[in-house]
Amino acid sequence: MSTVLVIGASRGIGLELVRQYAEAGARVIATARDEEGLARVRALGAQGLKVDVAQPASVSGLAWQLDGEAIDIALYVAGVMSRASATEPPTQPEFDRVMHTNVLGAMQVIPQVAPLVAAASQGRGGRFVFLSSVMGQIGTVASSDCWLYRVSKAALNMAVASAQPSYTGVTMVAMHPGWVQTDMGGARAPLGVTDSVRAMIATLDALTPADRGRFLQHDGTPYLGW
Repeated sequence: MSTVLVIGASRGIGLELVRQYAEAGARVIATARDEEGLARVRALGAQGLKVDVAQPASVSGLAWQLDGEAIDIALYVAGVMSRASATEPPTQPEFDRVMHTNVLGAMQVIPQVAPLVAAASQGRGGRFVFLSSVMGQIGTVASSDCWLYRVSKAALNMAVASAQPSYTGVTMVAMHPGWVQTDMGGARAPLGVTDSVRAMIATLDALTPADRGRFLQHDGTPYLGW
């Protein structure tokens, strides 16, 4: 039985990952920032851990909560949007909210979780996936809409690629889930949460060590702008 860790599973894509992996027979550990989120993941049969990735002190105790678990697949799903453009600088609270959630949380998680993923390596190694965005690609920028969000995802992509050489037993990738119908993507998004997650899981199942450090679309297609 595989052990899957989903970081940021309160709702949306994270909660759907918990549901699909649990239904497939995996043992799922999932984090949520509040009691309501924990209740949702536990109702799906997952082991719930209370972690708020926007709060550095909360994230710092993740390894202690995991207590030496051997993890086959880890996913960093947590993310928050900021729609402000470059016409105004972000406020310090807004900067902290977005960068702590999208970047610092991931950078705190990597040294705590990657060794546990490596411990579960069998042939191709464990897999560690970070949900990112095509908006974090410098070469595709056409406007400053969602300025801070773009900056945070570009930083996340670099954090994942730069961390990979230190964890050779782990296939570490950034993945774009597509434009998904969540509270972030909105009702006009063309991709349903169920379909996005189903495609991501299939892509994860097909990962090999040759994919280390790459940026992939949810369907496994390499993002050429990376």
